[in-house]
Amino acid sequence: MRIDLHPTDTYGEFKIRPGLFLANGTHIVPGGINFTIYSSGAKSCELVLFRSHEREPFAVIPFPENYKIRNVFSMIVFDLDYENLEYGFRVDSEYNFPLGNVFDKNKTLLDPYAKIISGRDVWGEQPDWSKDFQYRSKVSLDDFDWEGDLPLRTSQKELIIYEAHVRGFTKDESSGVKFKGTYAGLREKIPYLKELGITALELLPVFEFDEFEGAREIDGNKLLNYWGYSTVGFFAPKAGYAASGKYSMQVDEFKDLVKELHQNGIKIILDVVFNHTAEGNEHGPYISFKGIDNKTYYILTPDGYYYNFSGCGNTLNCNNPVVRSLILNCLRYWVATYHVDGFRFDLAAILGRNQDGSPMNNPPLLESLAYDPVLSSSILIAEAWDAGGLYQVGSFPNYGRWAEWNGKYRDDLRRFLKGEAGLAHCVAYRIAGSEDIYDRAWRGDCASVNFITCHDGFTLYDLFAYNDKHNEANGWGGSDGGDDNHSWNCGWEGDIDLPDDIKYLRHKMIKNAAAILLTSIGIPMILAGDEFGNTQYGNNNPYCQDNKISWLDWNDLQKNQDLFKFFKSMIAFRKRHPVLMRMSTGIPIGYPAISSHGTEAWQFDYSPENRVVGILFAGKTFDGKDDFIYLGVNAHWESHGVWLPALPKNLSWQVEVNTDLGDNAFYDEPAPINSAEKFVIGARSVIICTAKGV
Repeated sequence: MRIDLHPTDTYGEFKIRPGLFLANGTHIVPGGINFTIYSSGAKSCELVLFRSHEREPFAVIPFPENYKIRNVFSMIVFDLDYENLEYGFRVDSEYNFPLGNVFDKNKTLLDPYAKIISGRDVWGEQPDWSKDFQYRSKVSLDDFDWEGDLPLRTSQKELIIYEAHVRGFTKDESSGVKFKGTYAGLREKIPYLKELGITALELLPVFEFDEFEGAREIDGNKLLNYWGYSTVGFFAPKAGYAASGKYSMQVDEFKDLVKELHQNGIKIILDVVFNHTAEGNEHGPYISFKGIDNKTYYILTPDGYYYNFSGCGNTLNCNNPVVRSLILNCLRYWVATYHVDGFRFDLAAILGRNQDGSPMNNPPLLESLAYDPVLSSSILIAEAWDAGGLYQVGSFPNYGRWAEWNGKYRDDLRRFLKGEAGLAHCVAYRIAGSEDIYDRAWRGDCASVNFITCHDGFTLYDLFAYNDKHNEANGWGGSDGGDDNHSWNCGWEGDIDLPDDIKYLRHKMIKNAAAILLTSIGIPMILAGDEFGNTQYGNNNPYCQDNKISWLDWNDLQKNQDLFKFFKSMIAFRKRHPVLMRMSTGIPIGYPAISSHGTEAWQFDYSPENRVVGILFAGKTFDGKDDFIYLGVNAHWESHGVWLPALPKNLSWQVEVNTDLGDNAFYDEPAPINSAEKFVIGARSVIICTAKGV
């Protein structure tokens, strides 16, 4: 053992010594555990030790005066049973609300760097609210066998993202998995994901959160914080999502999921929430940050109240150097320890706000993340807006590294598909990579994450089944959730007594959306369940619905096999054509890489009433041959004939997709096209044509 790790002092029965001041949180050292915590205003700090699941601590050890360097307390305690240990801190100093100091020496606080959090080990299990210390920090031993696994290095151009909720993906009985609603249950579904063909799984928040935050009961239904956008601890995977959570084995269970995803060629992206925490406003609970160093961790008004740019009570002070360091250390940890491939940042515009709340031109946090060596190949995706009105789609500080959820793609495509006028030219831009928004020379080909649906809003089926949101079950009288859905019910609200012709039209509209999404330049993102017609029964804000409204019904996979086969075929089609991923090494002579067309080739119709868009992609196949793809979209309720652009003499057009053909929308064998005649695109239909050798 190193001499400098021997005990130097005792406190009661405990052997202690000054700790490793540069190591945040806890670290196992020879013979003991190092505990380090930062607080800019604390005068004193105590380490509170519990045996697992016991109500009262077995020890409270004050940090001696010489165990503090400036604002950092650090101590090594020897001979502790770390597997049966839970711990927290009590921090004391002067209480001065207007100055942002809200210290309370009676509160036992969670370690901001806790790698495992216990206390809420089983999802939905009613907590003992009389306990003062709800969330317990635990020590993590990094002894997992990765068997040589590393974060996947496949190109971002090859990404096809699938957004899913860990619990909702398999919780329904129809999922057929053993460990429903868990990381292990999701792992059982990896063969399905591989068959579908997606290349990246994006999970809604998996950092520890409190599902009982804002819990209510409406008409006998228990409503919880189901989505999890309210972080308790940034370094700890959600215990309630682990089948083994009650044994504190959530770390290994999550790592098993990541390792098997990688073995099947699927990247994992985490939806991370650094814009606020679960501590709410000045009336919210003391969990961690508030009691340790309130004015460092949160953006406060001059009189000590919380700025609320997140819409959730508080705003994390992301560009304070201490908080910036915590976020950077957190993401490095998930990459290095969990082999995570990337991150999607919720309300990311907040990450660019100054400590007074104003937007920054050169936010140090965003710059640090873009250039950090550990994160150098990680996927960084911004939700480029916040609840304070800052909307930065196309202008998000990106440093040539960040991609963005393209909200304009979603809105323009939705409105166009339902038949609104005046959008044809906008849709042509969106399909071509939104180069009117993103500077391709600086931002590359993957700046735009294209999506039509996500967890927030209607599913793809509901987009074409409901004109209005139906959020009554949320208990807010229908006032919650967006009103700008741009949906169309195809002439029949909901599913009761659904006529066959309406069902046919809805399936066609879903296929139209999928065909456009999976041929658009950028990174496509699919909402889990859209590929087999999942419904939320018209609820466009099921953040609180831990029930069949939010859970995937896997019976729909068999009921809507035509949708699943279409999605699967379109994903495979995208993978076969490098021109759609901007992976082509060149373009055929005489053709632009992307061009827009109307009913007449090379003549785009900019008139407001036009609802026909043709896009020609020209590039090379993987073996260097000329490759042409024509996407024809008719959003009109009448059919239209179109002239396809002429091809080189050695090539001719063939049609591979025609959504007007119902279950046969994706041809088993491509059908040749007579170039001497217009090709008729049916009402509200999409065609995809490819070139073949003559």
